[in-house]
Amino acid sequence: MKPFAFSIVPVDVPCVKTEYRCIQTAIPVPQSLPIIEKITRYESRSMHGQMPVVWGRAKDLQVFDHWGNIWIDFTSTIFVTNAGHANEKILNALRGVLDQELLHTYTYASKIRASFLEKLVNCAPASLGKAYLVSAGTEATEMVLKLIRLNAMKNKKRRPGIIAFDGSFHGRTMGAAQISGHDAQREWIGYDDPNIFRLQFPFGWDDKFNDLSVDGQVQFERDLEALRARGIDLENDVGGIVFESYIGWAAAFYPKEYVQAWAAFAKTNGILLAFDEIQAGFGRTGTMFAYEHYDVEADLISCGKGLSSSLPLAAVIGRAEIMDLPDEGSMSSTHSANPMSCAAGLANLEVFEEMNLVEESKRKGKILKDIVKRLQKKYSDRIAQAPTQGMVTAILLCDPVTREADGLSASLICEAALRKGLILVHTGRESIKIGPPLTIPDEALIEGMEVLEECMDEVFGSICEHSSH
Repeated sequence: MKPFAFSIVPVDVPCVKTEYRCIQTAIPVPQSLPIIEKITRYESRSMHGQMPVVWGRAKDLQVFDHWGNIWIDFTSTIFVTNAGHANEKILNALRGVLDQELLHTYTYASKIRASFLEKLVNCAPASLGKAYLVSAGTEATEMVLKLIRLNAMKNKKRRPGIIAFDGSFHGRTMGAAQISGHDAQREWIGYDDPNIFRLQFPFGWDDKFNDLSVDGQVQFERDLEALRARGIDLENDVGGIVFESYIGWAAAFYPKEYVQAWAAFAKTNGILLAFDEIQAGFGRTGTMFAYEHYDVEADLISCGKGLSSSLPLAAVIGRAEIMDLPDEGSMSSTHSANPMSCAAGLANLEVFEEMNLVEESKRKGKILKDIVKRLQKKYSDRIAQAPTQGMVTAILLCDPVTREADGLSASLICEAALRKGLILVHTGRESIKIGPPLTIPDEALIEGMEVLEECMDEVFGSICEHSSH
């Protein structure tokens, strides 16, 4: 399907003025078009496709352009700014590093790196004793794969196999793409790694969103049987299993019993259990890490995005004996642990404690879930599913007659919301993702959801009117 193209023709829209939103120009802003055109001219199109809004600054839950417009941000810039945009404590920490004139250290030691590592490891479950810092989530994924395979070699496994899941997304570098579950996104590689074994994501719907009852233990046993039927000796051919803690585009969790069954099997058979927390971690789901909802112990977790609420920073946190498998100097990165990112990460974790953001995510998540349930009831023929946990939800739209996925309506709703002062996560498919900063006031969360409802009314009404003609 051809990607949806947002219009760059300015549209006169009603003025909006509330405590949290202000729209006072045509959208997109006519004066912003030269900037958009310059980016289109000089930058690879792979970076394009977002809604036509030029950011001027962002503060807490709001995005400001250069022409007086203000939006409520329901994206946290793709789940990064969990502690709010330009959090004052994080800004002060960055100013302190600038004043110190220490912007880069490679892998040489620094005080801020030592303090951040201590804080990071102490915020993780007690079984995870060491961390490794990098710049981006996909780098963290690559390190998880390396550690799994080093451990398989150490334990003299016959193959360094890794179990992964269809529908998942772990990053854009080669290893991360190999374990991601979208065939089209792996075509550029030219081959599939024969030691990566993919399973279908066991979530409760099929292509037309029919409700399916999924028993986690039964599905686990079926998957074991299917892997063995492919000639895979699970005890000797598998070194690790990697779960995306929830499937990103759909905010969909695995059945709890399914993950627990794999965790027990992994522990018995020398298989490492890894969770991709890059989008899901740091309070987003009402726990510090989303995998905690499964009540299992992880061997490795990859983190990013909300780890700093600002600058590029990612990490692998794991059991100490696994983290120490690589030889000295064999696993490092040019910008690993740079002082600016470490300062941001440390301040971010301190903000989480001071503002009690994990509990706030859980509390506000109940408000969000109640509103989503009401929307599901109101649009029962249009909303197929709406998984919600803490401060993340994905509203999955379907055709009211065929029940097939409806990506067009999702895109049109995102476009309509932009014109009213609300920025939603545009996934490019049938889901509308919602993930505001965890600091958002209750009133702003409710106002944003009211705007979303207005947009649904308009788009669904327009489609019905068009169909009747």
